[in-house]
Order: sequence, then C-alpha cells, then structure tokens
Amino acid sequence: MEILANLGLSFLFGLLGILIMVLGYLIFDKIIPADFNKELEKNNTAVAIVVAGMLIGIAIIVSRVIA
Repeated sequence: MEILANLGLSFLFGLLGILIMVLGYLIFDKIIPADFNKELEKNNTAVAIVVAGMLIGIAIIVSRVIA
C-alpha cells in the first residue's frame, strides 16, 4: 500500500513540475517582447538556446522546491 501512495505522490509532483514549467514559459513569453514560438518555427538557434536555458533554470528551481 505504501508503494502505491509513493507512486501516486511521485506522479502528482511530476505533474505539478510540468505545470509550473509551462506556466513559467508562458510568463517568460509574455514578459519578453519577442515571439518565441514564431522564432522557434523559423529554426532560430539563438532563441532555442535562450528558451532551453530558461526551462533548465525553472526546472532546477522546481526540483528544489518539490524536494
């Protein structure tokens, strides 16, 4: 029974982390005047690196908060 509870908590924390990452991306996209989605569709490597760095930064923060 304890294994199922831990599995459920892991699933919920994972889902929470994903939701926070998406929310962080949306906030970042609204704050910065550039249209990241359009630039990513044009294969703009510089924008991809910025977005990747932002997502990694949010992931580190979320992992520390959840832990």
